[in-house]
Amino acid sequence: MHPAQIRRRLLLAMAGQGFLKAHRDIEGGKVCILHLLDGGEEIIPPAAVEYLVEHGLIDSNKKFPAATFWLTEKGKQFVARRHGKGTFLQPQ
Repeated sequence: MHPAQIRRRLLLAMAGQGFLKAHRDIEGGKVCILHLLDGGEEIIPPAAVEYLVEHGLIDSNKKFPAATFWLTEKGKQFVARRHGKGTFLQPQ
């Protein structure tokens, strides 16, 4: 999947289907996991998460060993613009 598709899919999932956590180990390794509300999990490339943070679309609580991410206001607006009315962000 193209990096832009991964980022878009992640934003949509964070907008209603799950939450993102970055798990770090003592050696500094990082694994980003999208935890879906249906119980599933998906590994997300850290570069995709870093891109969204750098562009102000998501932010985190910066906790160790597991940071939790959320959509920023800019991220919510991005999802609403791309997917319009009918999303949970912009009811019909």
